[in-house]
Amino acid sequence: MNKADLIKTIAGDADLTKAQATAALDAFIDGVTKSLKAGEGVTLVGFGSFSVAQREARQGRNPRTGEPMTIKASKTVKFKPGKGFDLN
Repeated sequence: MNKADLIKTIAGDADLTKAQATAALDAFIDGVTKSLKAGEGVTLVGFGSFSVAQREARQGRNPRTGEPMTIKASKTVKFKPGKGFDLN
């Protein structure tokens, strides 16, 4: 499913126009992004939690030359599914 498919599903399930569903999805994504950039987690009960994790600097290899290189420390987003998130 891509963004257009998700917008179509939201519009149909919530009885919204595609423009309204697009605005709602964009607002959701923007809100989650702002919270994570501020270092705050986002918890959606029954769905899951988004959090920011710190990756430490580490040694790697240049795939082209095989030479060792240092990979910089970085931040990444983690998602932990909630108990109600069952795929079975």
